[in-house]
Amino acid sequence: MKIAIISSGFLPVVDGVTITVFQRIQKLSQLGHQVLLFCPDYSALPTIYPHWKDYTGDILPGVRVINLDSTAFMGVDFERNVSQKSYQMVLEELEQFQPEIIHVDEPERLWLGFLKRPGIDFSKQYNIPCVSFFHSNLMEYLEDYLPLPSVIIAGIQFLLKFHFRWTYNGYNATLTASSSSAKKLVKVGLHNVIYGNLLGIDLEQFNPHKREDNFFAKHYHLSNVDDKVKLIFLGRLTPDKGWKFTLKALAKIQELIDLDQVSFIIAGDGELKDEIAQNFKFFTANIHFLGRLEPSQVAGLLANSDIHITTSEKETRGLTILEAFASGIPVLAPAAGGVIDSIESGKNGLLFTPKNADDFAKKLKVLVENSELREQMGQQGRETVQDCSWDEAVQNLLEIWKQQIEQK
Repeated sequence: MKIAIISSGFLPVVDGVTITVFQRIQKLSQLGHQVLLFCPDYSALPTIYPHWKDYTGDILPGVRVINLDSTAFMGVDFERNVSQKSYQMVLEELEQFQPEIIHVDEPERLWLGFLKRPGIDFSKQYNIPCVSFFHSNLMEYLEDYLPLPSVIIAGIQFLLKFHFRWTYNGYNATLTASSSSAKKLVKVGLHNVIYGNLLGIDLEQFNPHKREDNFFAKHYHLSNVDDKVKLIFLGRLTPDKGWKFTLKALAKIQELIDLDQVSFIIAGDGELKDEIAQNFKFFTANIHFLGRLEPSQVAGLLANSDIHITTSEKETRGLTILEAFASGIPVLAPAAGGVIDSIESGKNGLLFTPKNADDFAKKLKVLVENSELREQMGQQGRETVQDCSWDEAVQNLLEIWKQQIEQK
């Protein structure tokens, strides 16, 4: 099959979208498919992404990556989005490639750059299907980034719903890997939603057997960490990841938990790093910033931590949650968004009431003070994702693509 993928992001950026796209094209390459991938250009950020050249051009058999002219996105220095003028290159390359199907990841974000729904015009001209994939709750991010009264934010979000519907309903199908997201999309007014098991985990890479003695001393030169309960926060240090709530909850955490027993491990980078550091220093010295990680570092980090914490209420599925489960550690998260598709509270992790610092601190206390419970939940988490392979996820995606092609 000849597949064109237009994605809002790709490696060397490390997030749920980019890892998903990379795993997908790896499997497609192994299966003998031809893939043309369009994504932003990261060459303007060589100090942040020194290995950007590894992810452009012919990176795998049958896979070619084309980087499009790009600009900064939402004022975040390490994020890029395609430019309006770059869409002409997309059309020219599609003309030469002649795909059987076009797949678009995060079309609403791409629209902000292209100022058009990517892929649809070409697909109509050549009578081929063009499908979208819903990854992120971008509309909900407004309240995190715009310092406006909530009533104004709500009004803007109401208006954006019309644009959101218009964007996604223009595609032959809107795919999602989250059942709760699928219900939300239908409720918003999308009539082309297809839910499926479209996310996977590399169970060999993410594995409890990667746990080793003195891991943090050996690999990160951190003393007095390995003997503590290690709380791992993994992701961007940006407003949409729930950091405002986390910082407000620190006082309550200190009331209930002996902070000398724990180490806060923060893996990621972003605009809030200094603010997070300043707030934490009033409560504990046991906080360690590891910065932006290479994808190969994540598995070892998770396997050698004790609890994965996310306070984001806006995840669509939460790939890091599945990675934590595969690594054999429990997850603490709010009962909101797509994380509820994966976390069975009391079995493979704990869910706390959103925006409730008391409940968050109480649930964290339970996990911190009960190593046997953590171990049991870690084992259950591993079982939760035992059947979530990338082989199966990509086969499911191929079946959807084939159905869309046949319907044309």
